[in-house]
Amino acid sequence: MKVSEFNYNLPEELIAQVPLEKRDESRLMILDKEKQTIEHKIFKDILDYLKPGDCLVRNNTKVIPARIYGKKETGANVEFLLLKNIEGDIWESIVRPGNKLHVGTKVIFGEGLLEAEILEILPGGTRKVKFYYNGIFNEILDQIGLMPLPPYIHEELKQKDRYQTVYAQYEGSAAAPTAGLHFTPELLEKIKEKGIEIANVTLHVGIGTFRPVKEETVEAHEMHSEHCYIKQEDCDKINKAKKEGRRVIAVGTTSCRVLETIADEKTGIVEPQERDTQIFIYPGYKFKCIDGLITNFHLPQSTLLMLVSALAGKDYMMGAYKEAVKEKYRFFSFGDAMFIK
Repeated sequence: MKVSEFNYNLPEELIAQVPLEKRDESRLMILDKEKQTIEHKIFKDILDYLKPGDCLVRNNTKVIPARIYGKKETGANVEFLLLKNIEGDIWESIVRPGNKLHVGTKVIFGEGLLEAEILEILPGGTRKVKFYYNGIFNEILDQIGLMPLPPYIHEELKQKDRYQTVYAQYEGSAAAPTAGLHFTPELLEKIKEKGIEIANVTLHVGIGTFRPVKEETVEAHEMHSEHCYIKQEDCDKINKAKKEGRRVIAVGTTSCRVLETIADEKTGIVEPQERDTQIFIYPGYKFKCIDGLITNFHLPQSTLLMLVSALAGKDYMMGAYKEAVKEKYRFFSFGDAMFIK
């Protein structure tokens, strides 16, 4: 299967640069994968399409302000983007300028609040970095770090919390699970009142989610690795729904990837665990756990567009994207949403 089959023409003005004032007033495209129909709604209308007994599974990861600016001992300016906590105070990081940051180089951030030493150059050019500080690392990051907005967003984010879901809990992501950005506390309350179960997973989103697929064929692409975990109480909710024939609906491709990574091949049952996932879902994949998906509109030729095409069918999905462009939906992280049911 060629990667070029997942291309579509997107006018640049449709790439959302800022979030809407009200999270749940973005637009919502409803895709019925059985009937192959398309409806145009507002996100808060999701309530009309969720049924009592559905199990909604969301990713409660929290984005850390992972972009930090510092100086080498020589006074030269440098930029770090923290990707992944390896262990303790050791992180994998993208560094700029890469050719000037060798093993042993020391960097000072926030006028001495944080110091770093380059330990190792990793495959792909990222660095293994050790940090030194007094106090609590995440509190220092809050003071000196910036939200690591995707490369296609050029506007400054006025409120940090708008690149965070309202239910974000566990720090560790370099990017937001953006399908969840549309939910408000009030909407979640109404969802619960309707008899819809809410379960959580945690997947710390890496910056690899924005990396383009460089291979010619889909099958040749090697997926990036991300860390995830799920607790017993959440497994119980999902498994009860599966056993009773109720729908399991993932909020976002990250929640979908966790469930499909850990679900039993035959039963779709999930068990509590912590692990890395490199699952790559593209057309031809047979879903084991999820029945529906709430998601944003994804980049052309991206692994996420391949994932939604696997769930709804490639031709139908590419047609829906064409319709979204025609109807001037807002695309990507701060854009509109779709519900594949």
